Amino acid sequence: MNKKTILITGAASGIGRETALFFAKKKWFVGIFDVNEDGLKSLSDEIGKENCFTQVMEVTDPQSVKTGIEAFAQQTGGKLNVLLNNAGILKFGRYEKVNLQDHLKIIDVNVKGCLNCIYHAFEYLKATPDARIINMSSTSSAYGIPELSVYSATKHALSAMTEALDIEFEKYGIIVCDIKPPYVKTPLLDNPKEVYSIKKLGINYGPERVAKTVWKSAHSRKLHRTFGVPQHCLYFLFWLMPFIRRFFIKTVTISGKAA
Repeated sequence: MNKKTILITGAASGIGRETALFFAKKKWFVGIFDVNEDGLKSLSDEIGKENCFTQVMEVTDPQSVKTGIEAFAQQTGGKLNVLLNNAGILKFGRYEKVNLQDHLKIIDVNVKGCLNCIYHAFEYLKATPDARIINMSSTSSAYGIPELSVYSATKHALSAMTEALDIEFEKYGIIVCDIKPPYVKTPLLDNPKEVYSIKKLGINYGPERVAKTVWKSAHSRKLHRTFGVPQHCLYFLFWLMPFIRRFFIKTVTISGKAA
């Protein structure tokens, strides 16, 4: 295959969908995977079946991941330029108010799902010059966020894995990086409850902006990519004065009444 290729999990909506559309417009061959079969069909129709490969994939199921990635590789002659680990879920709520099964599902999708995809995509990435793994992390990886405690923990873990694998995979020519968006207007945030941090911080980015950031990451060596001047300043402030992190996070995530 002459085209460059990208495999995207969680592609049926939100960031994954916009990224698939963006890369397809750039003449890449796009692998779109999700558990949402209807969403995949709609996206495939929009991109054009000749420009993409689509298959239902459950990222928490190693066999489903293996089957999907192998099927994609058959279409591309084994070529995989970019793996975008975008599939992820969250659930707002105080820790004790969230069902244990929901906590465990967040870990399964956000961490184990990425592990499964990296493991089964590795040989194809290794065989493709200048390949990349891009993990969708979050601003919440900078410090644990109340009402998103387990989600934050998964994004901390994903950033740590990104850093480690970028070193490990360097000898294979595979670049590993992540993207740390703040709240993004996607279906994950369609029906948030009265979430104080959203009231305070707002939802200032759309999935189209994140898709453009994925494009930048696919063409650079930057390890962690953040969004906008406010976020850059926040990370710098956390680095300069780490003792203020707890105070800042508590201020923007917990209302006076709740605290």
